[in-house]
Amino acid sequence: MGNMATEIVAFLLTISGWILISSTLPTDYWKVSSVDGTVITTATFWSNLWKTCDFPSMLALDAYIQVCRGLMISAVCLGFFGAILALVGMKCTKIGGSETTKARITCLCGLHFILSGICSMTACSLYAHRITSEFFDPLFVKQKFELGAALFIGWAGSVLSILGGLIFCFSMTEGFSISNSYNGTTSFISTQTKITKMGRNPETPQKHPPDQRFSGRQFGRNAYV
Repeated sequence: MGNMATEIVAFLLTISGWILISSTLPTDYWKVSSVDGTVITTATFWSNLWKTCDFPSMLALDAYIQVCRGLMISAVCLGFFGAILALVGMKCTKIGGSETTKARITCLCGLHFILSGICSMTACSLYAHRITSEFFDPLFVKQKFELGAALFIGWAGSVLSILGGLIFCFSMTEGFSISNSYNGTTSFISTQTKITKMGRNPETPQKHPPDQRFSGRQFGRNAYV
């Protein structure tokens, strides 16, 4: 029962992390910049992985944007397949086969979510590193941006996915240890039962102790003669 509750907690963490990671893709505010004009007018510029103010061509994009796109798409796909494996491998579901098979599927699910979190964290960190490098570079003369809300949402989702994936993996090792101890106890009881039945086998001839009275009388006759 405790192992099942652990898997449910891990499932909630990983699904929440996957939703947060997926929500960052359509979010506009990966990086923002505000330019003050008059007292009333303020211009706000934003950019994300898919939209930017200067977008000449898909092939003309910087390499780090292409890498971030690939990592975020990989994170979403890994989280999707991890959720399917979690529904199959969790003990609260009635699909997936034997306990050993479900434990292995659960471990594979945990690895999917861990990789999903790592991909998302790498993409957000790479994008944030580029923003901070340009912001603190005195030789950078173009418009400078700051970290947007999507990056923080992506980091939070990555942490939840990695944490839930680790819990899934640890729940598998706990299930294996309980199964091994149960099998060892069962084999010990079976061995003891076999030994008991062999000791009580009615076909085994029982040896009776020699008659002490007969031996004493025989010894007395020999001594008298």
